Amino acid sequence: MDEDCANPQLLGWVKEWLDLAKERNSKGITTYKRAYDALKACPLTFQHPFELQQLKGFGPKLCERLEENLKKHCQENGLPMPEHPRIRKQRAQEAEEGVSTQGGDKPKKKRPPKAYVPTLRSGPYALIIALATLSEDDSTGLTKAELIEIAQPHCDASFSAPSDPTKFYTAWSSMKTLLQKEMVYERGRPLRRYALTDEGWEVAKRIQIANGMQTNASKSSGIARNAPALPPPAERTPSLSPDFAIISEAQRLVRDTVADDPQAADDGSIPEFSPVRLAPGSFTVHLLLDVREVRAKTDRDYMQEELAKQGVKAIMRSLEAGDAQWIAKCNDPTLLARHGAEGDEVVLDWIMERKRLDDLIGSIKDGRFHEQKFRLKRCGATRVVYIIEEIAMDSASYSRYEEAVESAIASTQVVNGYFVKRTAKMDDTIKYLARMTKMLKSKYERKALHIIPTKVLTAQNYMPLLTHLRETEPEVSYYITYSAFASLASKSETMTLKDVYLKMLMTTRRVTGERALEIQRRWKTPYEFVDAYRRCGSGEAGKKRKADMVFAELGHLVGKKKFSRNLSQSIAEIWGDNA
Repeated sequence: MDEDCANPQLLGWVKEWLDLAKERNSKGITTYKRAYDALKACPLTFQHPFELQQLKGFGPKLCERLEENLKKHCQENGLPMPEHPRIRKQRAQEAEEGVSTQGGDKPKKKRPPKAYVPTLRSGPYALIIALATLSEDDSTGLTKAELIEIAQPHCDASFSAPSDPTKFYTAWSSMKTLLQKEMVYERGRPLRRYALTDEGWEVAKRIQIANGMQTNASKSSGIARNAPALPPPAERTPSLSPDFAIISEAQRLVRDTVADDPQAADDGSIPEFSPVRLAPGSFTVHLLLDVREVRAKTDRDYMQEELAKQGVKAIMRSLEAGDAQWIAKCNDPTLLARHGAEGDEVVLDWIMERKRLDDLIGSIKDGRFHEQKFRLKRCGATRVVYIIEEIAMDSASYSRYEEAVESAIASTQVVNGYFVKRTAKMDDTIKYLARMTKMLKSKYERKALHIIPTKVLTAQNYMPLLTHLRETEPEVSYYITYSAFASLASKSETMTLKDVYLKMLMTTRRVTGERALEIQRRWKTPYEFVDAYRRCGSGEAGKKRKADMVFAELGHLVGKKKFSRNLSQSIAEIWGDNA
């Protein structure tokens, strides 16, 4: 413990955590080091750990841990626990109020917190009005596309385009504020739906009162959307204001094309649906490029600029799967929304993964290569292009991995069925992307596209549905919107226990996606797998049974699913050692 410090006890605890973080090589080293240096250099003596928040490196969590240690220290040594700064401040205020009361002055009354009412015609205002078209007992909610369609007439700012071209914020950004204030709750994947909370309904009613709108909200039946059926426009109740009549009409139009029950396909069953048809000429094909595809940190726009020189204007975006993909963008931004889908973009069959040679070697070594291919397979793309970009490497270093690289490329072509394109440098990759974009524009813009409505999709039925459609209607290609694709392909958003389990299995060398699936089919959960090893017993006999367990159960498989005794032993060393 450093006795020169003004707070040696607190510094000692921070030092313990810093040393522990160094031993574990954890990400907390930087935080603890910053906090340690700041506390050591500070000449002030602190009474309570929460006072440390004024120093660099100390946040609420760290101060909370220090408070727990201090409580324990005080209890063990029979010392009084210092008062929390908030309580100390409160007592001081009460004492001041007491003195002023004795002196004849009346104590100041605390003002009640001001009720939240959004600014007229702001983003939150429009969103609350739109959500109030539902009945209070409606658990269905509205999708983003439905919300925007109803809310836009009541907002001065656009929900789709930023008011300032130098910024990215639209009126939709205010949804985050409503979620943080717990006025709105969201649910559902891949298509999120939004509805008002009890607090949100209170705000909606205040808006109605302020606007002089007579509604049915007090009857808990919503503002304009009564269940089970909406009366025709000519018979609408005269008590509704013109504003809410417009909302009600928009809601009726949306309801005609959107299913009443968004949970109709909440399992892996094959749903029935009527596809949305995009006629030839109603859309244009565009290249999406991942924002992380850069030449160097100091030259981030190189690919985009060079593609522009080739006549291709790439849309830069953070992609959930692949490094580039192609979309069909509707000429009419409201076209999909009018037919029960969302957004104005449709994902085409093609997706591209770009690997520099050194990155390919690194991903083979750490297992990312198999996981990335497995994720590409799960996203449903039928035409995947793997671009391997050559770079100058030390021949001695490359020769150690040459066989692994060639094997990985062959596996990608033969086992996964992906097309592999090798380029000499990034400029060749750019030229290839430009040619691909022009070819796909020529191919797709002359034919109709059939879109699967997002409301029938779930993370469970997506792949079975695609497989079913490709088997029963091979002559028709079906597509989904970009929003649905991004949600389904997300690395974390739709992660189930099965997904996590498969990822855990694939961290073992030589356990490919296909082999991981076979293990998961035999032992459904990580617990079941570890428990199977536990039942093998201990000692030398138990160790041998563990080493042979996977081979004994799955050794009969052939081809890319085949398990050898060596692989079975490797899996046992990881999963069965502590069982």
